[in-house]
Amino acid sequence: MCGIAGFCNGASDWRRNIEKMNERIYHRGPDASGVWASGDRRVVLGHRRLSIIDLSAGGGQPMESHNNRYVIAYNGEIYNYPVIRDKLIQEKKVTAFRGTSDTEVLLEAVSAYGLEETLKMSKGMFAIALYDKKEQMLFLARDRVGEKPLYYGFIGETFAFASELGAIACLGGFQAPVNRGILETYFRYGYIPAPYSIYEGIYKLEPGKILKSKAPFDTYEISTYWSMKEAACYGQNHLFQGSGQEAAEELERLLKDAIRGQMMADVPVGAFLSAGIDSSTIVSLMQSVSDRSVRSYTIGMWEKDFNEAEIAKKIAAHLGTEHTELYITEEDAKQVIPKLGTMFGEPFADSSQIPTYLVSRMTREHVTVSLSGDGGDELFCGYQTYGSLERVLQKAGRIPAFVRKPVSAAILHSPWGKEGPLATRARLLGASGIEDLYRCSEIGEGLDLLAPEVWRELASSASRHCETVMDTYSTGLLPEPLHNLMLMDMLMYHPDDILTKVDRTAMAVSLETRVPMLDKDVVEFAWTLPIAYKRQGGVTKKILRDILYKYVPRELVERPKTGFAIPLGKWLKEPGLREWAEGLLDERVIKEQTLLNAEAVRRMWEDFVERGVWRTQIWYVLMFMEFMTGKKSF
Repeated sequence: MCGIAGFCNGASDWRRNIEKMNERIYHRGPDASGVWASGDRRVVLGHRRLSIIDLSAGGGQPMESHNNRYVIAYNGEIYNYPVIRDKLIQEKKVTAFRGTSDTEVLLEAVSAYGLEETLKMSKGMFAIALYDKKEQMLFLARDRVGEKPLYYGFIGETFAFASELGAIACLGGFQAPVNRGILETYFRYGYIPAPYSIYEGIYKLEPGKILKSKAPFDTYEISTYWSMKEAACYGQNHLFQGSGQEAAEELERLLKDAIRGQMMADVPVGAFLSAGIDSSTIVSLMQSVSDRSVRSYTIGMWEKDFNEAEIAKKIAAHLGTEHTELYITEEDAKQVIPKLGTMFGEPFADSSQIPTYLVSRMTREHVTVSLSGDGGDELFCGYQTYGSLERVLQKAGRIPAFVRKPVSAAILHSPWGKEGPLATRARLLGASGIEDLYRCSEIGEGLDLLAPEVWRELASSASRHCETVMDTYSTGLLPEPLHNLMLMDMLMYHPDDILTKVDRTAMAVSLETRVPMLDKDVVEFAWTLPIAYKRQGGVTKKILRDILYKYVPRELVERPKTGFAIPLGKWLKEPGLREWAEGLLDERVIKEQTLLNAEAVRRMWEDFVERGVWRTQIWYVLMFMEFMTGKKSF
């Protein structure tokens, strides 16, 4: 795992700028730093290295190809690089390799087959900056699912790119204002989805995409080499024909293959264990393919309703892992929260970012790589929300649409339909399908948090509205309703919330995370499964349970799921965090930022502290204000 940075058409002080960018992402690669510039200094690449495979200087970057045509700065891992290496040798594309790194194999594969074909044959996670000296062409590429981040955009005439926003924001001449068009989306979801960022003119490259820009590097074009949507459509049109047991056996085989590849490293490897189905399955399979005890790590909460550590400990004992746990407190949260603004580079408000950071920090004390169980809920129908929406759709379907929609509109336009449970029910009543239900359910119960002048600006300028995957998703794209919800999540929530959270918190402590559920073969197989193999009645993730119960007693995992959550509402009322929150929500501070409705924020906070009404938008506002007040430090 590493960090990359670079720019085209930089100023005469190119070296100082690239060194600043590299320094800003030091935590992503504390082991080594590298810089490369073209002869005319028009293209500059930077790299910070976290040594995982080939710890020698031979694995350093930026790296030039054997034929001296290509140079690469690359963040990630190619798990099947031994297969690609053997192919290159067998086909006599390469006679010998200088080292043992996957970077060199990736670079030589590009020389032999081209970038797009190389990416199609590669299994891994990555963000790549590649320069073709012969064609004077810069390529940026991101992995299929979005495990590794890559930002880009113009700063004046300079085209810049980096693993983190902070590395772009520290460039000389950076003055990008806040992207007001994305604020409504942020306060709806608590994160900023690709291709947008918090800054105007700075974007996230979407998963499965390649960006290319040719000298003079004043324009670019983006193409797709792999599509989650196409994989889902293909899978659902070519359903697995075997039994449920046969499906579980095939999934187990694929996961074991993925895990073997992802356990490969020249440094110690462990795994997160939260006691949920997903992480327990991954750790069980890791232990089954390992010749020694796997190292597992979990976070505990002293608050009983939020604690899964006791169950995780029992699972670890049954599997025979070398287990470590850490119980966290409000004081731990206090120490983490001030770091979140710079850690994410933009507002990000999934509060499980706090325990994820803490478990990553603890894990990094013992290993350099950790596997996680992320992806199981989205690929194997694990969220309870999916079943709830299906039931709502069935109930609403009993009322004709020509009755539901006018009633919904009438309530929403009435004085009683502005917020609260009635407004939520009215939105759901007017939904046209399960996809629309999902969109409506995500709106939340918050007040109009944006300042009136911002709302007026957005309303008067259609170009300022930032459409997302959730906005444009086609009703009934997949024949099975629940699969549409899963695909919507895999297209936006999973990469832009879950994977963003894991990447930033882990890389903040220089820990590489790997996600076996997101292996290309696992993902594509998951989309071929009938819904009955994933969800039966109230049983979620059935196929994963069928695998897990071969390794762990059913009674250890058959229990209500608490999730990776913290008692945020309780902690924010305690001394220390309450003062921190009220300092950010001070009416004068909010008015200075000119973006939020100070009165609406005040009412929402008073509802919480005086009447116990918790809204998730409270944390959204706090993370936004934490970012805004600390933005100048970038």
